[in-house]
Amino acid sequence: RNEIDDIIVDVTPTPLAISVLLMGCWYAVQPLGWSDAVLKGFSAVMMTVAVALWTRAASRVSKEFLGYLATHQDRFAMVEPRTLPLFDITARTLLFGGAAYFLLLAWDIDVTAWLASAGVVGVAVGFASKDTLSNLFAGLFIVADAPYKLGDFLVVDETTRGRVTQIGLRSTRLLTRDDVEIIVPNSVMAGGRITNASGGPSQYERVHCAVDVGYGSDLDQVRQVLLDMAKGLPELLQDVEGACPQVSFQGFMDSGIRVEVRGWVALPEQRGRAVDAMVVGIWRALRDAKIEIPFPQREVRLLSPAPPAKAIHDQDE
Repeated sequence: RNEIDDIIVDVTPTPLAISVLLMGCWYAVQPLGWSDAVLKGFSAVMMTVAVALWTRAASRVSKEFLGYLATHQDRFAMVEPRTLPLFDITARTLLFGGAAYFLLLAWDIDVTAWLASAGVVGVAVGFASKDTLSNLFAGLFIVADAPYKLGDFLVVDETTRGRVTQIGLRSTRLLTRDDVEIIVPNSVMAGGRITNASGGPSQYERVHCAVDVGYGSDLDQVRQVLLDMAKGLPELLQDVEGACPQVSFQGFMDSGIRVEVRGWVALPEQRGRAVDAMVVGIWRALRDAKIEIPFPQREVRLLSPAPPAKAIHDQDE
């Protein structure tokens, strides 16, 4: 029991019916006495239509079939969400390559001459489309190496943040928090610095917020006030093992002692909202507890310059 037969039955009726219709048209024109050239052209047109229909149907069946295999990893361990784009790219390449070959045969184009000149054409195309080929091979390496997968939340070059929605032949698509889809070439993804916020054993991400307190503050009170504040924020995880809020002192700054509040969010997309809540919560908690948040201060001393030696001598006389 599986869905493979349902997929085939859902996809094949249209190309099958049109193929039967084309065969009927072919046999219907035989008694008309057309010339061989006209019959050959008519046959090529019908073959083109049939190849286009069956290629489209096979592409859809391939996509649905691979998706079915990826959702049943207990029986098909080789195909999984991480490797699904690689199999999809390979299947589409084979299908469209085979369709192009049959179209050449349908129009009676000598394939041998094309294959003989394929080397020269390949070199010329390689130089002309080096960027496209670079993106293509980078996409294959991304799928094989799997630095990220569909659904991961990425930070690209510390500027672009988004969740991976598609890994294609030429580019990777990211959906940002603004519901804007960004298309990044695979060569950029392969050669740039990528931070996978969804990596690791879980989706949790830690957020930080630092503040300085005055040197005259009671550090035990500061720790307790900020910890109570963090435990009261709904934006932070509270009762998850290893993901509870923490408060730690970082060092001595110019105007005060640096203290950092740390918490965890369930998804990387919640980072901005959590930081906003922590900043507001820290300010209110320290204000209510009468704990000073120092601002930079500088002490300037003006010293009178010493009188010249000749002036001192004149005063002595």
